[in-house]
Amino acid sequence: MTVFVCSAQHPFISDSGAHFSIVAKEYLDKHFPNWEKKRLPTKEMNFKSTSENVTLIGTVIKEIIIPHREGNIRINPESVVLEDSHIQGFLLATHFQRMYGIDIHNSKNRHKQGKEIFT
Repeated sequence: MTVFVCSAQHPFISDSGAHFSIVAKEYLDKHFPNWEKKRLPTKEMNFKSTSENVTLIGTVIKEIIIPHREGNIRINPESVVLEDSHIQGFLLATHFQRMYGIDIHNSKNRHKQGKEIFT
């Protein structure tokens, strides 16, 4: 999926298994060169990834606009910045999906094929 951040398109991963929204330092360095000026301190926490060894270096808040035909969704997630991560884009965790009413469990048993929704 593609979202808009600072008026530009960026890759977006919605991960129902993630406990934190994440963005890689390398990705921020490439697309948002001044991001460190707005970096927020992070509390001491034991951060682990099952797929890669990463180092937590702070958090950032970026407005993300998720395009939708019935109206865009604007969110301001606090994303953990990871060094040595291979994520190319923004990963949105479960708590933000629920907070904004995104149905991560398909509770209404709707299935989409193309533009048609089937129940």
